[in-house]
Amino acid sequence: MAMSEKSALKDKVVLVVDDEPDVLETVEEELDMCLVHKATDYDTAIQYLLSYTYDIVILDIMGVNGFELLKTAVSRGFPAVMLTAHALSPESLKKSIKLGAVSFLPKEKISELDTFLEDVVLGEGKPVWEKLFDKLGNYFSKRFGPDWKERDRFFQEFEEKLKQDLQK
Repeated sequence: MAMSEKSALKDKVVLVVDDEPDVLETVEEELDMCLVHKATDYDTAIQYLLSYTYDIVILDIMGVNGFELLKTAVSRGFPAVMLTAHALSPESLKKSIKLGAVSFLPKEKISELDTFLEDVVLGEGKPVWEKLFDKLGNYFSKRFGPDWKERDRFFQEFEEKLKQDLQK
């Protein structure tokens, strides 16, 4: 990013929860324009979520009970992004959507984290699924199979709803 360009993420307060310290380090490096709080376990993360206000919360799913943390983040009104490697499946994507996450990223895409999070910030914390599916549709199809959306009514209805929302 050019120095003159101001990132939409500048000075945002971000909580990152992952049980792998190297993932936390990488996220912190990617988001060097933000104030980053890091937690490696559920208990620490809950304390942070209840004690501070965050512009974005980034949650791993496995190892830190990410879905429970997601419920807390959503109840506090923080936009939450799921970041996962092991739980990269249509099921966990669906659960993330249902529980109110605003985005869902494969750890393989961590080097592009800032661009995905800028979508979240610029979207004022509203879900950015439409943009995410535009950017990662092919990736998900490779991982989940080309007909992953067709296999589950939930995703078909979800996409319909996204299209309707865009037309409003």
